Amino acid sequence: MSTMNVKASSGGEEDASGMRSATLGEGSRSGDIKKGQAIIAACVIATIELTFIFMQMGVMPYLAKSIGLDSVGFGYLQTTFGVLQLVGGSIFGRFADKFGARAALILSCASGSAFFLLTSISTSIPLLFLSRLPAVFMHGLPGAQKVITDMTTPSQRADALGKLGLCFGIGIIIGSVLGGVLSTKFGIFAPIYVGLVANLINVMIAMFWIPLQAKPKTDHHLTEHSNVFSIREILRLMKFPGVMEVFIVKVFAGLPLGLFLIMFSIISMDFFGLEAVEHGYLMSYFGVLQMVVQGLVIGKLTSRCTEMTLLKLSVFVFAGVGLGMALMRTVWHYCIIAVPLVFAFNTLGTITDSILTKAVPSSDTGTMLGICASVQPLTRTVGPTIGGVLYKHFGVSSFGYLQLIVNIGLFVYLLKSNIPLTEMKSQ
Repeated sequence: MSTMNVKASSGGEEDASGMRSATLGEGSRSGDIKKGQAIIAACVIATIELTFIFMQMGVMPYLAKSIGLDSVGFGYLQTTFGVLQLVGGSIFGRFADKFGARAALILSCASGSAFFLLTSISTSIPLLFLSRLPAVFMHGLPGAQKVITDMTTPSQRADALGKLGLCFGIGIIIGSVLGGVLSTKFGIFAPIYVGLVANLINVMIAMFWIPLQAKPKTDHHLTEHSNVFSIREILRLMKFPGVMEVFIVKVFAGLPLGLFLIMFSIISMDFFGLEAVEHGYLMSYFGVLQMVVQGLVIGKLTSRCTEMTLLKLSVFVFAGVGLGMALMRTVWHYCIIAVPLVFAFNTLGTITDSILTKAVPSSDTGTMLGICASVQPLTRTVGPTIGGVLYKHFGVSSFGYLQLIVNIGLFVYLLKSNIPLTEMKSQ
């Protein structure tokens, strides 16, 4: 009798254990589905925001001209946008760390709505400059990156961040085409109105598709009384092992190329002799290359090579791209150079973002992504002046030689230095 009771008891325990395992399995699958939905939602938000940012960049020169802003004033307008993005990147990252990725994305999308709303009523030069103010919090791509870093393991991060780069390529292609079509058929403000509606849709997507996560455990540096605007807290991240070294490589490896791209609209007209339509085709070609590299290449490389190996490879390829840029003479040469250029540019950005977010505590990944996102606005801020001087006095080849020299120096530095990279555990 007792034996039967023991067997019955044992069978009950096994059944209970099986039920617990099944429940845990279902919970895990449900969690994976929610994570997948959140990542998809973040990618959709980033794609929509980037599409309409590129769209408004295409129509903005015509809008500025229509209200009497000359080329010099338009340069100031672009610089204003770059400075606001530069200042806001790190602040946005700190906000994401304190209040979560969903709140950060809602802030970004709401700022985008305000940006397009103010632009739609910009009938004078002061109003046009005022419309740039919401750009300080328009950081949909870093917000999406924050969602991915929260939802993926460190081993999955580089591949996931690489695939997020598809959004950039889609934004270039669709945004460039859509802006021209809408403005031609329905007037110069039509793309702006569509951008306003699209950003309101983004707010709804962020509210309902991005989960509200528990706040991460924080150390003394991120207490409830910690200030989102604290520069000291931002600079503190640079003291983690290897962070400063990798960040320096991130900034300087792509800086000469950034200067070239800022001047590219002028170079395409004067040096390559392209018409506006041909320039649009060239930009679409870049968008396609971007999608191929981000969607098909980077993920496979990250599964077979270490991140430091890929970092060295991207810098080395950048040096080769510099030599090619120095020697190119026609747009066809540039189309060939564009293949390794896009590869190096995207690999460098993805790998450095992955390394840097792993090197800091999980409670600081948003701030780190915000700092990384400030690199391009910094280039856009100083680029017109430096790039203009280089182009005017030394020609197109000067960008290539600068790219070659800087990246050879960085490659030698990476070979000789032993950068102390340590992966921080979740905190």
